[in-house]
Amino acid sequence: MEKEKQLLLLCRQLIERTLNWGDSDIWGNDDFEQLSQQIFDKTRVQLSVSTLKRIWGKVRYESFPNAATLNALACFLDYTSWRDFRQRHQVNGVIEQPVKINDSDTAVLVPLSKPGLRYIWFGSALLLVLGALFFMSSKRNKPIDPGSIKFTSRKVSDDLPNSVVFNYDASAFHSDSVFIQQSWDPNRREQVSGDGKQYTSIYYDPGYFIAKLIVDKHVRKETSVFIKTKGWKGIIDHQPIPVYLSREEIKGQGFMGITADVMEQKLGTSVFNNTRVKFANIREFPGINADNFTMDCTLRNISTPGQSACAKADLTILGNGTAIVIPILNKGCIANMGILTGEEWVDGKNHDLSAFGTDMSQFQNLRCTVKDHYLKIYLNNKQIFEFKQAHTMGRIVGIRFEFEGPGEVKQYKLETPGGAVYEEKF
Repeated sequence: MEKEKQLLLLCRQLIERTLNWGDSDIWGNDDFEQLSQQIFDKTRVQLSVSTLKRIWGKVRYESFPNAATLNALACFLDYTSWRDFRQRHQVNGVIEQPVKINDSDTAVLVPLSKPGLRYIWFGSALLLVLGALFFMSSKRNKPIDPGSIKFTSRKVSDDLPNSVVFNYDASAFHSDSVFIQQSWDPNRREQVSGDGKQYTSIYYDPGYFIAKLIVDKHVRKETSVFIKTKGWKGIIDHQPIPVYLSREEIKGQGFMGITADVMEQKLGTSVFNNTRVKFANIREFPGINADNFTMDCTLRNISTPGQSACAKADLTILGNGTAIVIPILNKGCIANMGILTGEEWVDGKNHDLSAFGTDMSQFQNLRCTVKDHYLKIYLNNKQIFEFKQAHTMGRIVGIRFEFEGPGEVKQYKLETPGGAVYEEKF
């Protein structure tokens, strides 16, 4: 096991050198989110942020990573498997050790075994050369004054879609690698001029977004972008531009929703797998305490099996910077679901979430409560999930219902006991 731990340390440092993001001791949550996305893009294996933080020693965890996690890390470095990585980094059973130079990201691999001693003179010479280069470079690179970095935003409309003008100044870095990222999603990233001052980006969806100014792969500054709706807004996900629904199209007899006929008319297809329709009310909810509230709703997915295999429905409660996302769906699909608890993603691949499977053709009552730092979820008055929250959601800034295919919402009620109540029966 000790050799495996040494191999994992070596793997970590090789990944750090590949990324060239600087010392991992100062990596933040955003860096691990980007690493998780890059590993998924390359290997199609999703390693959670919490898993990566455990591997990098940010979170205390005694267990060693499982085989699937180790294989994903090795494949990210272009090895076929963890076994391949192990075999290529052992000399006569001794693991190569990475050597850091002045705490920089530059490293050489020196086999610390007697047969490898003949390489030490070469490694020492290389250390001296690289150390000199590092010293010269550090003298040239003066510290950046944080006050010189500017990043603010301004909406140009109160409707959807909405363009946002970003005013920024990253000129102090003298870098060509400057990006503005609309939100947490790395796919919403656009390169901008390193010496530019303004950039305009279009937001098609409502929500509370934390936009990021990224220079040399590091988040240097953030600004909030709050795209509200005027009451309930119906949106069908469609690339590259979503389909917006009128109020008449989402108003039913005793429900808010959309029929399969309307979806087929808008999209030109009667199959809705992986096609989501959203009903969003993005706004402030004064009087609702994000640390003590109840959200109750009644909803169903009216897709036929031929239209949507899983007939999934999500309740999303948006906070200013985080969210709670609760899915329910057909029983056979629970392996492909997950819950966002406001701070962690709980994946159906490695957690038993079978209680979230139900008959989606019938109206289901879904309720969640947050109290005393516990998130509890109930389906048809039966508690099916509980999670200890370490942090608050801040402010509640939106409610969203999502369906894979056509769906209906009969009612919702959001309240803080002894405080504000927001309720609608459609």
